[in-house]
Amino acid sequence: MERSFHREIEALKLGQGDTFHGEGILAVTKALLQSGVTYVGGYQGSPITHLLDVMVQARDYMDELGVHVEACTNESSAAAMLAASIMYPVRGAVTWKSVVGTNVASDALSNLASPGVMGGALIVVGEDYGEGASVIQERTHAFAMKSALWLMDPRPNLPTIVRMVEKSFELSEASNTPVMMELRIRACHVRGSFDTKDNIAPAISTRQLQMQAANFSYDRLSHPPATFRHEKLKYEVRLPAARRYIVDSGLNEHLPGRHEDVGIIVQGGLTNTALRALQLAGLADGEGHTDVPMLVLNVVYPLVPEQIADFCRNKRAVLVMEEGQPDFIEQEINAHLRRAKVDTALHGKDLLPMGGEYTAEVLLKGIEAFMAEHLETVDVQPARALSTEVAQLRAQASEALGGGVPQRPPNFCVGCPERPVFAALKLVERDTGKLHISTDIGCHSFATFEPFSFGNSILGYGMSMASSAAVKNFSAQRPVAIMGDGGFWHNGLLSGVSSALLNQGDGVLVIMKNGYTSATGTQETISTPEQEAKQLAEGNSATATETTIEDTLKGMGVKWIRTVHNYRVARVRDTLKEAIRSPFKGLKVVIAEGECQLERQRRLKPIRARRLKEGLRSVRVRYGVDEDTCTGDHSCIRLSGCPTLTVKASSDPLRREPVAHVTNGCVGCGLCGEVADAAVLCPSFHQIEVISNPGWWDRVSDRLNRFFIGLLQPA
Repeated sequence: MERSFHREIEALKLGQGDTFHGEGILAVTKALLQSGVTYVGGYQGSPITHLLDVMVQARDYMDELGVHVEACTNESSAAAMLAASIMYPVRGAVTWKSVVGTNVASDALSNLASPGVMGGALIVVGEDYGEGASVIQERTHAFAMKSALWLMDPRPNLPTIVRMVEKSFELSEASNTPVMMELRIRACHVRGSFDTKDNIAPAISTRQLQMQAANFSYDRLSHPPATFRHEKLKYEVRLPAARRYIVDSGLNEHLPGRHEDVGIIVQGGLTNTALRALQLAGLADGEGHTDVPMLVLNVVYPLVPEQIADFCRNKRAVLVMEEGQPDFIEQEINAHLRRAKVDTALHGKDLLPMGGEYTAEVLLKGIEAFMAEHLETVDVQPARALSTEVAQLRAQASEALGGGVPQRPPNFCVGCPERPVFAALKLVERDTGKLHISTDIGCHSFATFEPFSFGNSILGYGMSMASSAAVKNFSAQRPVAIMGDGGFWHNGLLSGVSSALLNQGDGVLVIMKNGYTSATGTQETISTPEQEAKQLAEGNSATATETTIEDTLKGMGVKWIRTVHNYRVARVRDTLKEAIRSPFKGLKVVIAEGECQLERQRRLKPIRARRLKEGLRSVRVRYGVDEDTCTGDHSCIRLSGCPTLTVKASSDPLRREPVAHVTNGCVGCGLCGEVADAAVLCPSFHQIEVISNPGWWDRVSDRLNRFFIGLLQPA
């Protein structure tokens, strides 16, 4: 079964006088309900997935409040939901992972930003930036500036985050403009508490219906000539209104300090890291009190020129801490100061890196350089010594390890049904030679790492088929595009399949049909099988009764479709080879079917635990290696890459080479044996059935087996 959010759902019900304890992203979810939101939508993706997931599982409670919750098929459809707030006084919120999600939603966002909104509209984006990110390294800031959407970057503590969510709706309504809120991974997962309020049942909702449609107003459409007027309204009416509200509501924070002749302007989301760096430099304490005055920008766009000028005036120098590039904030501050004739020296990217994550170590170096130039009364030696010490520790660690720390790239889960497909693809290349393989966003992108090293491009979610469109016209071999069922429904059906059919493309598309959008947390899709179908497929770990994707492809006009069960490696190999060499001219689709092993284990483990508790017979299948038969060339490991398939020292003192070994983490998918069979390797793999609470026949069978095996063994 999927992860349960029972505790989180109960926390959403807290009212006036209660205290919420939990993660930042769940605090956002609670704040939405306290703000009287009417509808919530979005597309899943780290680090903001829990916002949508917990609301989907809390449908009963959402229905009580009259809040509509919708898991959208992609970010564009989520952004389009906010059209409800253009003509109706209702508050709406949508969410997705940025910047890739914002790319997908950009068309809808532009058309939303032009007419503006009547009801409050909030877009919560997971600013997936830095070393922990899983996407391209770009910032949401550019979209906010381009379309005149206000951008919040709240200080990462729960009371501030909650207040900024509530104020975002008010800011949106005060300026008739959608508001974006960016939350970094650390802000989403920061833990804390805040005093809760009662949730507000919206005035217009699923329980309080709007009885009449809004009156027609051409001025509210993003269509010329109305768009010409919208552009003037953006910057002559909405922008000044937003700046007034930012000042009147005190959305940005001023932290005083004793060194009043210098200052720091920091993005709200970087505040905790900045204070930690100042503490290391001896300029702040552990409770967040700073010696250097700080202007914390909980709203990073738009900036308020007067606020910036007032903070910088009478200061010799100010350091701007802006993570990522380009330096949007620093450039804007520079412009505001020059116009206000404030000659304060401004530092930023000259002392800090242009790109990359701003950790405390990185900020400490920038603060050290800033202190050396502008804080003559402060001893910089402790900060400099600390930086030197960190560098020395890194060097010592590298020397002790004999080099850098070995890379630990992400990998498929144990028993993942996608691994056998790539093992089969390696076998195919033995006969066909190197293939051009267009990869995609999703779990299957892990095949770009060893031992598979597959992939010539990754251009976006569901875009693999489209990214091979030109290659197939000049490649001697048919290119292969890999796509998950999540990517297929997100974008691949239209951008890949329909385009290939329109242009009579002669390529091969492999769809990993595991039943979920697995890479973002195993959310369900339109083709997720019902519970009964999952149970019918337990014997082979496949979802054989679900045919939505096949039926859709047939309806689109795809003539060549083959469905194979992932774990049958030889069959997958032969089918892929057939698709690559087929005389059929046109799109060929191979649907590799096997339920996500992570989701399958979540469903089976509670069942197995319950049977054990009740004393019922329970069987767990796993695999092992006969070390006497193992040749020690480890081809099986290079072909499958399973984390539980490793090596160990041989018990034979005459053998120097280690032998293959299956650890107890094995989930019994059978891939190792299938690969050994398909690749004609040594027959050293055997299946083991671990039986708990055995019956009388199990015991008799075991004794008979031991007796006859004993007869065959030498004395």
